[in-house]
Amino acid sequence: MPRYADTLLAEGERIVLRTRQHWFATIVDGRVPWAIFLASLVVLILTVTMDPGGVRDVVGIVVLVVLVVSLLWLAKNYWSWYAQDYIVTNRRVLKVEGIINKRSADSSLEKINDAVLEQNLFGRIFGYGDLDILTAADVAIDRYRMLNKAPGFKKAMLDQKHSLETEFAHIPGPPLRAPGTGGRPMSADEVTRALGDLAALRDKGALTPEEYERKKQELLARI
Repeated sequence: MPRYADTLLAEGERIVLRTRQHWFATIVDGRVPWAIFLASLVVLILTVTMDPGGVRDVVGIVVLVVLVVSLLWLAKNYWSWYAQDYIVTNRRVLKVEGIINKRSADSSLEKINDAVLEQNLFGRIFGYGDLDILTAADVAIDRYRMLNKAPGFKKAMLDQKHSLETEFAHIPGPPLRAPGTGGRPMSADEVTRALGDLAALRDKGALTPEEYERKKQELLARI
């Protein structure tokens, strides 16, 4: 069964890297339920040493309820972590979060100027870090906190951005003016080669079908 993020991909868009927060995030973000769970577990064990009676029974029931609540809280945190999808595609960076109510945000590769990666000692050892994606104005448009495989995520994103820019650089320009207006037409062979290049870019996902058709008509007008 495909994940929710897979349904958001456009035609010709492919996933290059998929990850989420490091599993350490479930401990850091779950400090409160973990503390409650451990404390209630200790108290529950201590009640075993108490003398049988009403107090022991009441305390045991209360602690048991708190223990179950903390376990459900931890399960929710884990489910939220598992539902995350942080994806690099050949067109954009996509972040999807949420269990039932989904929230998705994406950044087009061509709008990304740079990415700032911060890793502490444990982050370098275990492969996670905080990644800020920057626009051309050096403004952070998204932050990936405790991102698993953070260096690889940054590298994949910048590699795909470079590949996309290289492909766009080879897209044929607008049609020249027709003869009699100062321009020159293209030969049938030139147009055929250019159409082949356009089709390859479309198949790689660098061009949408609409962009392909528009540029195709522009090229045919140059014959």
